[in-house]
Amino acid sequence: MPTLHRTQTGYACLVAACVLLWNSAWAVEQTPAEIYGELFEQVQLESVFPDSKTFADAQGKRPPAQILADYRRARLQSGFDLREFVATNFEIPRPVASDYRTPPGQDVRDHIDTLWKVLERGPDAEQPYSSRIALPNRYVVPGGRFNEIYYWDSYFTMLGLEESGRHDLTVGMVRNFAWLIDRYGHIPNGNRTYFLSRSQPPFFAAMVELLAQKDGDGVYRTFLPQLQKEYDFWMSGAQAVKPGTASRRVVRLADGTVLNRYWDDRPAPREEAWKEDVATAKAVGGEPEITYRNLRAAAESGWDFSSRWFADSKSLTTIRTGDVVPVDLNSLLYHLEVILGRAYAATADEPRAKQMREAAERRRTAVQKLFWNAASGAFVDYDWKHRHPIYPITAATMYPLFFKLAEQAQAEAVALTVRENLLGSNGIVTTKFTTGQQWDAPNGWAPLQWIAIGGLRNYRQDTLAATIAQRWVAKNLAVFKATGKLVEKYAVTAGSAGGGGGGEYPLQDGFGWTNGVLRKLLALYPALAE
Repeated sequence: MPTLHRTQTGYACLVAACVLLWNSAWAVEQTPAEIYGELFEQVQLESVFPDSKTFADAQGKRPPAQILADYRRARLQSGFDLREFVATNFEIPRPVASDYRTPPGQDVRDHIDTLWKVLERGPDAEQPYSSRIALPNRYVVPGGRFNEIYYWDSYFTMLGLEESGRHDLTVGMVRNFAWLIDRYGHIPNGNRTYFLSRSQPPFFAAMVELLAQKDGDGVYRTFLPQLQKEYDFWMSGAQAVKPGTASRRVVRLADGTVLNRYWDDRPAPREEAWKEDVATAKAVGGEPEITYRNLRAAAESGWDFSSRWFADSKSLTTIRTGDVVPVDLNSLLYHLEVILGRAYAATADEPRAKQMREAAERRRTAVQKLFWNAASGAFVDYDWKHRHPIYPITAATMYPLFFKLAEQAQAEAVALTVRENLLGSNGIVTTKFTTGQQWDAPNGWAPLQWIAIGGLRNYRQDTLAATIAQRWVAKNLAVFKATGKLVEKYAVTAGSAGGGGGGEYPLQDGFGWTNGVLRKLLALYPALAE
């Protein structure tokens, strides 16, 4: 057996003690690492599965306490085979939609409309000894290794569901997210117990707004309690945090300005990437808990991983996500404040509506002051610890345009900057750096294309918006015609071919948000399908 890291060994022992006390009862809030302790750790560190997520999603065939007790006895015996033990005691998940291919000659819109049924899940039955959190309504999973609902993915999936006439699924997914907020106080990264310690970019208000466009303003009243709870989650600790410090997801700058960052409540390796995180922490050195926090915070951002979070813009070992106040997150929270103001107005609660409108205006002013960089013609992130902008331009610069925080002159400058720096032959590249990470060059992602196109359209930059749409759709269709598939990400720079690469796992197909954005773009620009 390999030598375990000192911190992880202590963690495993603590978990084991908790499991013995817990005995055979199953608590949905417990994660696989908490339940299986040293067994979970050993499976991950010995790479029993190529993908760490596989075992995190495996379902025990009998009570975990029995499996763990048998493991402790069996591992002391000569000839113990860990792989055989796992295969005997766990149901191993299979990738979703990996074998699905469109019939030859099928229109891509028909392909997407059919694929929703392949990716559709729920309502869920409770699964004993599983990390899955059962949801009460139907929903769509992304596909591939991702066989659960994901928070920010779902907004972009919903765009396509609406075009496919599946409003019922949009409603079900929003209701599932409301249910998660009511149960846990926030929307987790996904409906797995190991995701409960973090969220993802807060698109719930945008989802509610999307519903209201079809179902009317009563939707704002219906989901007001959950909108407020989500806001409370992101702003938790705001009243107590002192100038120049941070607490969880809240940062108070030296001048008293309150903004937000990404965070995760657990200082441990991610269970879906356990071996990778342990290796990264060892390479970084120092206290591993700090590295685990930064890795997990990047996972909450959805940009896992990107040079955007690296101090040197090159290496994962310089990750410092917790030091970054991101422009996209604060644009999203501005929008949440705007929607809360609208929701309170819909209930005739004018004092609360006014309070939220004022909060939105304070945040808009702060975004203008701290994130706008006139020299580069872009909105950039902010390093709150060192009190300076983070100058590299990323596709996140489009968020203030999408959520209408920008001035017209700023939007025009951003359009020029994007055309000169981020526009590739097949869409918008995520950053200008090539690091081997999947949220860097040469990759482009469907959600960022949609944010860019929507933001540009908001400010009458229609020519660039149409150019991005044309190039992105052309890439999607070329890969689809060659393979019969739509994939998670694409290489978009000149000379790149096929789907994107990099990161901790192979390219995934399915794929929820690619389907959703493509279906929506083909409705906005129907000539692109020809």
